[in-house]
Amino acid sequence: MYSSGTDSVPEASGVAGTTLVPMRFVWPYGGRRVFLSGSFTRWSEHLLMSPVEGCPTVFQAICSLTPGHHQYKFLVDEEWRHDEHQPYINGIYGIVNTVTVLLSREPDSIPSILSPDMPGTRTHMDVDNDVFQRVEAVPRISEADIEVSRQRISLFLSTHTAYELLPESGKVIALEVNLPVKQAFHILYEQGISVAPLWDFSKGQFVGVLSASDFILILKELGSHGSNLTEEELETHTISAWKEGKMFLDRQVDGHGRALPRRLIHAGPYDSLKDVALKLLRNEVATVPIIHSTSQDGSFPQLLHLASLSGILKCICRHFRHSSSSLPILQQPICSIPLGTWVPKIGESRRPLAMLRPNASLSAALSLLIQAQVSSIPIVDDNDSLLDIYSRSDITALAKDRAYAQIQLDEMTIHQALQLGQDGNSPYGFFNGQRCQMCLRTDPLHKVMERLSNPGVRRLVIVEAGSKRVEGIVSLSDVFRLLLG
Repeated sequence: MYSSGTDSVPEASGVAGTTLVPMRFVWPYGGRRVFLSGSFTRWSEHLLMSPVEGCPTVFQAICSLTPGHHQYKFLVDEEWRHDEHQPYINGIYGIVNTVTVLLSREPDSIPSILSPDMPGTRTHMDVDNDVFQRVEAVPRISEADIEVSRQRISLFLSTHTAYELLPESGKVIALEVNLPVKQAFHILYEQGISVAPLWDFSKGQFVGVLSASDFILILKELGSHGSNLTEEELETHTISAWKEGKMFLDRQVDGHGRALPRRLIHAGPYDSLKDVALKLLRNEVATVPIIHSTSQDGSFPQLLHLASLSGILKCICRHFRHSSSSLPILQQPICSIPLGTWVPKIGESRRPLAMLRPNASLSAALSLLIQAQVSSIPIVDDNDSLLDIYSRSDITALAKDRAYAQIQLDEMTIHQALQLGQDGNSPYGFFNGQRCQMCLRTDPLHKVMERLSNPGVRRLVIVEAGSKRVEGIVSLSDVFRLLLG
């Protein structure tokens, strides 16, 4: 018999007057309809679980349980399932999950019913209040298992080359260094890209890249009172002139006051995937041009592709998809391994996770991106629940209708800036398209890797199921630092 569609149970089976403990059950593996049943419903009632807003593959239900041992199972699209990442046993109803509920010393301090939006709630089978303890914690993977996984991934990356990253067809856009910065800004916006290699016709070679970070610095320079760069000069200011001026700003000059040119970080098609990944990590860049030349002196170079950690991660996922058991680390929940940047708990001395409210100024966001050396900032409400994310690449949206020439960075809010890059018919509610890529702390590493291997995805925001409260961020570079040690 199915329930009437509620996603919480006010009372589970037990003796009247017994203290009940609110528990959140989460099924994070998708489905069309998901039900929960267990010993606390006498296995005769199936409770409909609700999809979590913003996480359509995550379903939850909140039940009030009596202290003691309980068994439960999920009915997913008319098929009985158990969660392999939670404690389970073989019982009279087949393989079932188990949970043990303990009372605290002060049971009166626990609310009888817990709203999904209450602060302090957690995901998956955690007890919904700090005064309760979880008996069976997620086991931490051993250093030996981590090292085995690293060695196997390192061997794979060392024996495969960047040539495997090349698509069967596609285009790579390069910009001539004598192009005006303003025109380059518009090209990146119109092409939907945030980085492009730079070609110097006089030298006959690629000499650098132009990225969204350059435009952030340009806009901040335009907005500063002592700037030598005016909006009129932006019409004719070339990319090469900007790059040279940037070197002086960064004090990259020799003893004679001349700018020191930086060498282009690039790779060849026959470089190993491990070498390419290490170049991306060590130089803290998002892409590396794959350049090939048939001549010994490197003349007549051909730009084949822009390699990224996302493409390399896709190769790893594809190779180990049917042999994931050979990598013990892949099955581990991300909360149990040293991965990502997390919101510090009370008393911890970790650096706080950078977050902003939607009414913060665009100037504050750009400054934080540069100063904190991060590629994106979660935009949250007063409860730290995720609304949107502002990334360095979003700066190119200011090229639309020359918005950069009509705004003051201190006066435009982050929300207004994000609206520039969205369809004018889009509703206010953020979460348009696939901008905000999220995961749960209980998600296994292989699931996080699969999501990060999708084109254009560079990080996942770790949120609490139900409330979407930000708990941390895991990026592509975080994953590769873990995998490569």
